[in-house]
Amino acid sequence: MKRVYLLLLFFTGQRLNAQELYVFTEPASNMPAKAIGIYGSERILKDMHSLKTTNRTTLGLEYGINKRLMVHGYTTFSNMYLTNYRWESMRAYAKYRFLSKDEVHKHFRAAAFGKFAYSKNIWVYDEVDLDGHQSGWQLGLVATQLLHKLAVSASGSINRVLYFEKDKLLRPPVKNAFDYSLSAGYLLLPKEYKDYKQTNLNIYCELLGQKSLDDNKYYVDIAPALQLIFNSATKVNIGARFELTGNMHRMAEPYRTYMISIEHTILNAVK
Repeated sequence: MKRVYLLLLFFTGQRLNAQELYVFTEPASNMPAKAIGIYGSERILKDMHSLKTTNRTTLGLEYGINKRLMVHGYTTFSNMYLTNYRWESMRAYAKYRFLSKDEVHKHFRAAAFGKFAYSKNIWVYDEVDLDGHQSGWQLGLVATQLLHKLAVSASGSINRVLYFEKDKLLRPPVKNAFDYSLSAGYLLLPKEYKDYKQTNLNIYCELLGQKSLDDNKYYVDIAPALQLIFNSATKVNIGARFELTGNMHRMAEPYRTYMISIEHTILNAVK
């Protein structure tokens, strides 16, 4: 009976299409209602000041409240700002899908999202990054178009850095920024779906940009990635991110970062 239920979910499109599961951004589609996701990732880069290779570990839980609303919670550990490996930050993320137009082998969806983050780090760099570097909030919109095996998504969001230090010298050089992204994902395998146990291979390319709203600083990155999905439930991502152009002071210059992540989704986890 469980297999029949999973197959129905798979073929009726109640699950995210594989090529929409972007590695560095979120699509407008949501995870299945009442599903729980378990997430872990490792991000690696070379610090431009210490010249040492640093890493950030992210652990998270994700929950689909209903077909329109989902929430995520994450925490991070890293040695990016200190020599020792330590607990670093936590953040909450929510997304509400307010528009959905579904057709055979294609759909268009739009959603609003928000994030709130707390970090122990002291601001050093121009880049606004609420995934571990700084405390703050983010509000944005995302739209995703699926056309058979290709999914294209675009997003825009406002970021506001929050600071809790009383010393004004520790306040960040950039407090407000606009983030934008353009992401494309293509399903390479399987050529034809037969059952939910088939392994999926997806290729992604994402453009990730940020413009300070306080001055003329900016960056534009390119982020290619490969993704394997097993049994329509376990996702393994390998990706990299490189700066194409920009004038922001960032942790790595030239900016290069590498990431591997694993995510497992438990369907119908909450009755």
